[in-house]
Amino acid sequence: MTATETITPPTLPAGCNDPAVALAWEKALALLDGARGSHDWDHTLRVLRLCEHMGPQEGADMLVLRIAALLHDIGRSRQDAANGALCHGQEGAAMAEPILAGMALDACRKANVLHSIRAHRFRGGCPPQTVEARVLFDADKLDAIGAVGVARAYLFAGEVGARLHNPNHDISGTKAYSSEDTGYREYKVKLCKIRDRVLTETGKQLAQARHLFMEQFFERFIAETEGEK
Repeated sequence: MTATETITPPTLPAGCNDPAVALAWEKALALLDGARGSHDWDHTLRVLRLCEHMGPQEGADMLVLRIAALLHDIGRSRQDAANGALCHGQEGAAMAEPILAGMALDACRKANVLHSIRAHRFRGGCPPQTVEARVLFDADKLDAIGAVGVARAYLFAGEVGARLHNPNHDISGTKAYSSEDTGYREYKVKLCKIRDRVLTETGKQLAQARHLFMEQFFERFIAETEGEK
């Protein structure tokens, strides 16, 4: 960036100008500053956009959903620092509580936001129980598959120092957050299973096309690494 260039700060999208949403936006933007690229502010914005698309079709409370989407990954840096030993859903919910205290929301809505944050993880042990939690779960998972999902898988692999591909490793014996955690490993361990875990009808429709693209990509990827294409 040259001395004459400036960075335009992100602004709230249309429909997100409620004071509570604005506060969530401000806090998430600050807490995600410097986050790893695979789970950064850009990821949060993509999840928010998916929620904006899916939420009305699923009958979600959009105020709850927007706040939960903005805050869903604020605990991710703690999980990354612990190499996966902590759950960023649980950590994020704990971090969100004092933020919610400053919002003019009733107790039920606050509880729903916290539940949605806790329940959004693929590997988490907290099943989504509300419409808003299910939409957020799906939106977060949809951003992990398709073209964006492939890109994020390799971005994360670079963050942990993984190779492009480990053809001589049995994936069942490889470790997350290590040099063995390649983009292909993430596909085999997690991404190929996401389509069948999506919860909402809107999400299922979006997941199908993303899943097919991903299958074709990794088939081609393996063929190229073997010198067959």
